[in-house]
Amino acid sequence: MPNRLITLTTDFGTSDHFVGAMKGVIATIAPSARVVDITHHIAPFNILEGAFTISEAAAYFPKGTIHVVVVDPGVGTVRRAILAEAAGQFFIAPDNGVLTMVYENTAKPPKVRVITNPQLALKNVSRTFHGRDIFAPAAAHLARGAKPAQFGKLINDTIRIESTKPVQLSAHSWRGAIIKADHFGNFITNFHIDDFLAIKTNPFTMRTGKARIHHLTSTFSETKRGELAVIAGSSGYLEICANQASAAERLRCGPGSPVDLEI
Repeated sequence: MPNRLITLTTDFGTSDHFVGAMKGVIATIAPSARVVDITHHIAPFNILEGAFTISEAAAYFPKGTIHVVVVDPGVGTVRRAILAEAAGQFFIAPDNGVLTMVYENTAKPPKVRVITNPQLALKNVSRTFHGRDIFAPAAAHLARGAKPAQFGKLINDTIRIESTKPVQLSAHSWRGAIIKADHFGNFITNFHIDDFLAIKTNPFTMRTGKARIHHLTSTFSETKRGELAVIAGSSGYLEICANQASAAERLRCGPGSPVDLEI
């Protein structure tokens, strides 16, 4: 049975026509497809945040879902458009590393094809809006029943970003990064609790900007209002938070800023 569920994740925002145009293309080619917005508020050009977001959200969608991910600072250049099959789902995106965390969280190696078939794109492809002209029609044709092999040849040299995992500096210290600030101002880091269980039972220092944090909390309410702490968020990644306040507003740093952890 053809896949009927398509998700959209972009950095387009919602004040312009971009998302609506993509949905119009999908509705024209595959009118029975259901379209779900994951978010259109990825920080502009932030490939790491896009990689984190789609990896976290995709895990909760059924097999066969088609995910379109457009965070594409290289649009119009020689960067490739790709279709990836991973964990029983499909991912259509630019080959710029935005699917790195999807690849990392897949038990089996993904099958990735470069999208080159002009019959599965709009007739006139602009240099600046591949979301509308390439990615949306590719998703719609896949939803209608097109086979992955129709899109293009398999490749094994996809781009991956390097900053998804912390780097070990010494026996007891690591350097990671802030992936994003969420709506509440919590800084999500790339330290996953499963890889740093020692933080639960040993003294630690997490440093970013001018902050030095030594407190691991299991709930926000365990700390004083406004107090900075570290919490394992719902995704499992360690977050720098402030109870009923914004850590992002208190700290002079942001996504991409380094985070040091010493246990």
